[in-house]
Amino acid sequence: MTASPISARRRRLSALIRSSGFLALCIMVTNVATYGFQIIAARILGPGQYGGVAAMMSLLLVVGVVQLGMQATASRRVTGSPGQERPIERTVLRVTYRAAIVVGVVMLAASPLVWRVLRLDSIYPALLVAVCAVPLTIMGGQAGVLQGERRWLALAMVYLALGIPRVIVTTAAMWIRPTEGAAMAGVALAQFAPAVVGWWVLRRRTSAVDAAPRSPGTGVDRMRPVVVEMLHGSFALLGFFALSNVDILIARNVLSDHVSGLYAGGLILTKAVLFLPQFVVIIAFPSMSAEASRRSALIKSLALVGGLGVCAILGSWLLSELAVVFIGGDKYTEIQDLLWVFAILGMVLSVLQLLVYSVLARRSRLSAYLLWIAVAAALALGAMQTTVEGLVWAVLSVDAALAAVLLAVTFWRLNQTPHRP
Repeated sequence: MTASPISARRRRLSALIRSSGFLALCIMVTNVATYGFQIIAARILGPGQYGGVAAMMSLLLVVGVVQLGMQATASRRVTGSPGQERPIERTVLRVTYRAAIVVGVVMLAASPLVWRVLRLDSIYPALLVAVCAVPLTIMGGQAGVLQGERRWLALAMVYLALGIPRVIVTTAAMWIRPTEGAAMAGVALAQFAPAVVGWWVLRRRTSAVDAAPRSPGTGVDRMRPVVVEMLHGSFALLGFFALSNVDILIARNVLSDHVSGLYAGGLILTKAVLFLPQFVVIIAFPSMSAEASRRSALIKSLALVGGLGVCAILGSWLLSELAVVFIGGDKYTEIQDLLWVFAILGMVLSVLQLLVYSVLARRSRLSAYLLWIAVAAALALGAMQTTVEGLVWAVLSVDAALAAVLLAVTFWRLNQTPHRP
């Protein structure tokens, strides 16, 4: 008599952990862990050393555009080709491994430049950025396949492996040696965890795909369109991440080490607000890739992203003392009155991120050039600033203007597309 209720509870629990809601929860946990690492680093290292770590993490986000481009391409192709998941998976993973090697070699060659431009203590942390780039790129193709197939539980495990090991391993490394190099060594080691989890959840399907007979057109002919689409997607995402991270690079070069460290502390809040609604983009992207549902998916996603952003802005304004504790404590009280501005910047960037993914879902390319125009404008305005306040307002003005233009262009194009039920 008791077996039936127990079985029903098990079925409900199984359905819950396989749902998109559980994925959203895991992504939020990952974001908390990721920014927990930023907070811990800011406290342990202080403004002087933390400025360099923040600059390298921003650079790693920019390098990660290949990963995100690969993920978006894989997800869109799997969503748009029902019944062809396994051949697509094989092609995507082949392109992913090759792209990871290329990105790693490029960053290795660029490490002396990274060392000089970011004014790091040594070349060692720059070399570790190159190491991070390889498993980061591999994760992109794996996550894209899982996202397109809506395998939310497996994708949730990948995202948890991205955030939790980073905060644990890197904190231990910084406690042992509070330097830029130790922090990046911890990040590099932890970065392999999500790639290993991705391989684990895909291993059986990959083996089955490799054992299956290959149809004509497999190989280079099948990989070429994936590479082209990935490059176009990466170009747009590179513009977004360049725009969302160029300000810390400006700060490192136009402000003193202490003041740029304060600005980096404010960006902890900005990035927290930016990535808080990341689950919205991941869950909504397959729907935005389908013509019949892309408009409603975008509207609902914008409403959710905007609502979360407004809550974050009000919280940072009304609870500014608590927000200072969140970004690193008493060492950052000089920017307490500006934290609500950093929160606004994070909300604007989160809206921009959603609009960029909407562009990728439609395979549109024109809007990507607007991002690069905004990067140039941010560089021009930011280079003239001499204070934290001046720099954050200059960057916010550029980003808000771009968001307004992209929003108008996006809905204009959606209205031009005939509805197909």
